[in-house]
Amino acid sequence: MSDVNPLIPLIPMLTRRARRLSSDRNEAEDLVQDTLLKLCQMLRRGRSVDDLAAYAMRVLQNEARRGWRRLATEELLDTDAIIQPDALLRLDCADTLAAVAALPQPQKQLLELVIDGETSPRTIAAKTGLPLGTVMSRLARARAKLRLTLADI
Repeated sequence: MSDVNPLIPLIPMLTRRARRLSSDRNEAEDLVQDTLLKLCQMLRRGRSVDDLAAYAMRVLQNEARRGWRRLATEELLDTDAIIQPDALLRLDCADTLAAVAALPQPQKQLLELVIDGETSPRTIAAKTGLPLGTVMSRLARARAKLRLTLADI
């Protein structure tokens, strides 16, 4: 048991350092215990170290890194995702495009222009040759029908 005696004075120093490297007190205590266990095993094998305090700090640091690596490789859960999967968005887009396809042809034609990126009713009126008021009312009716259709989905 005399092999452990040189380690006892190192415990406060290791504990302070482990608290800085750990997220909580229990984790720090576990880190110190793992470090002391490794040092005990090394001393019992008869290995000698010139500067035991420096070596102990290096073992503590390596143990902390090993723990960080374990945390970094834990399985990710669905709740851990930073970016939400876009499957639901794709389904919503498919539902919307299907609802547009089901509109009456005059409304569908105008909404397809909007889908293609045309946002100005004046430009749509110019492209289709329809009066501006007709374009506005058809777009309004088309959007109202889309709202009703998509609310049921």
